[in-house]
Amino acid sequence: MAAGRDGVIHLLRQLQRASCRCPAHSHTYSQAPATARTTDYAFEMAVSSIRYGENVTQEIGMDLQNWGTRNVCVMTDRNLSELSPVKAVLNSLVKNGINFKLYDSVRVEPTDKSFMDAIEFAKKGQFDAFVAVGGGSVIDTCKAANLYSSSPDSDFLDYVNPPIGKGKAVTVPLKPLIAVPTTSGTGSETTGIAIFDYEELKAKTGIASRAIKPTLGLIDPAHTLSMPERVVANSGFDVLCHSLESYTALPYNMRSPCPTNPINRPAYQGSNPISDVWAKHALRIVAKFLKRAVRNPDDREARFAMHLASSFAGVGFGNAGVHLCHGMSYPIAGHVKTYRAKDYKVDHPLVPHGLSVVLTSPAVFSFTGLMCPERHLEAAEILGADLRTAKIKDAGLILADTLRKFLYDLNVDDGLAAVGYTAEDIPALVKGTLPQQGKVQIKAANVLFVVGTSNKAVSSSTF
Repeated sequence: MAAGRDGVIHLLRQLQRASCRCPAHSHTYSQAPATARTTDYAFEMAVSSIRYGENVTQEIGMDLQNWGTRNVCVMTDRNLSELSPVKAVLNSLVKNGINFKLYDSVRVEPTDKSFMDAIEFAKKGQFDAFVAVGGGSVIDTCKAANLYSSSPDSDFLDYVNPPIGKGKAVTVPLKPLIAVPTTSGTGSETTGIAIFDYEELKAKTGIASRAIKPTLGLIDPAHTLSMPERVVANSGFDVLCHSLESYTALPYNMRSPCPTNPINRPAYQGSNPISDVWAKHALRIVAKFLKRAVRNPDDREARFAMHLASSFAGVGFGNAGVHLCHGMSYPIAGHVKTYRAKDYKVDHPLVPHGLSVVLTSPAVFSFTGLMCPERHLEAAEILGADLRTAKIKDAGLILADTLRKFLYDLNVDDGLAAVGYTAEDIPALVKGTLPQQGKVQIKAANVLFVVGTSNKAVSSSTF
């Protein structure tokens, strides 16, 4: 009997050793105390569904019908409301029996006031889906209208990025949103970002949340064929800087603080292996096709490629983020005096977003070169630099010089003076840069001081 009992005990002990040790099945499990982290250890990829194809806009009515929508808000601006992209959308809605209301008062380079006007329209309409037809201004405005009409009791600053707003996490369910981009620059159809001018501070800020990204982006390259030359160029500059900045951004595992809950992990997480792929691919397309797209409106291959590159770069920067070029672009656009960009039909002074971003790019990448020199050299080579005699310590200067030549070939406005600024404006531009969240703020101030009146004037001694 004793021998039999001992055998059973031995068998039970063997079974215990082999049994599941997870918390749900083990009485002996104890969790080791977690070690506090100061930097993040993970990144997350969030992107809208994308459908690409010439004339794919004609499918939008079927999509809304498939979703069972009954009352749709279509947003655009006054110029586009008379053009073929909007007509193609509305024709598809009518053909498929979709009820809709058109809001065509979106402001190019939106403000908090123009956002709130669109939000009020959306709240009154009680819509169950949204459609944005236009560039980044339209798509961003539509994102905001969707968010605040879905959270009608929220204060406007609740979801706005700190330090201007409270930066609350978006926890309310939003309505479906289809974005139909008509420019090749912002990539807003892929991102959870909505940018606007906060007029009280004369600074740009925005809302950043994966929750506000469009449900679907319809990338129809046919819409790019009527884009004027400077709109193509300035949109392309945005793609260029999205690619360069996201590829040279602080790596995700060096960003702090580490979120205590995944809902608090920011949309702009830092460079990461997946965003890197999209950023470099977009940069290669820019290098090959942007000049062709600007110079020849009939070059369908180039225009179609740039339209897709905009979305590629959007996937990259929408999850990695951008840095100094964009951080400093916001006051450059927001403090505009009398400058009116060629080929833009607007009733107010305007420095287009892509132009405001690219003006500082040579100075920026001269300044950031030592942080990740290999990446700066790789980007320079993609844009056409000969690296056979290059030195690693010169990485930033090499990329800066490569950018100057690239921009010169595209007749870019030369420096801040060309868009109406003088040395007396630098303090205000620096002040407008500081609200941009991130650890690049002091560096941004330094770079603004040395951008001066001409990109050509920046030299290695400046830094």
